[in-house]
Amino acid sequence: MTEFRVPDPYAALPDLPALEVTSESVTEGATLAPAQLSGAMGVEGGLDKSPQVSWSAGPEGTRSYVVTVFDPDAPTASGFWHWSVANIPADVTSLPEGACTGTDTSGLPEGAVVLRNDAGFKGFVGAAAPAGHGPHRYILAVHAVGDVLELDDDASCAFVGFNLFGQGLARGTITAIYER
Repeated sequence: MTEFRVPDPYAALPDLPALEVTSESVTEGATLAPAQLSGAMGVEGGLDKSPQVSWSAGPEGTRSYVVTVFDPDAPTASGFWHWSVANIPADVTSLPEGACTGTDTSGLPEGAVVLRNDAGFKGFVGAAAPAGHGPHRYILAVHAVGDVLELDDDASCAFVGFNLFGQGLARGTITAIYER
């Protein structure tokens, strides 16, 4: 098993009931496919397509969902947010692969809000671990939320995460790996 420099970032958050999260694009513990790698950040063959993801319905009181992809192993003090979509309607329990491809967010349901990722744009940026830095984890998370989040146009992915504290009702994750 690979040893990672940074602990599981979700371990420090409050325990929540589990959502069952599945994906045709991302497999627990497996290497990410080229579709989820970043051509925009120099990975040859990378397509910057958001992964397909499905989840079980949230508990009673779920008003929306948030879906994120986060790399806690990026060589920064704060990891790297690849994708964050908030206010997915409560009656939606899946997103197709490529719902976001780069800045094209046309595959998302009405009402969903895409946040600016750490590459600086609203959309999905694929994995691009620096060459020689070792394996990175890419955590695909789905959060059931007890409200629709009020977000300014310039809200960040970390701001969404902060607002999930106390409003999150359930959470599920799948973690994949990529290394250059």
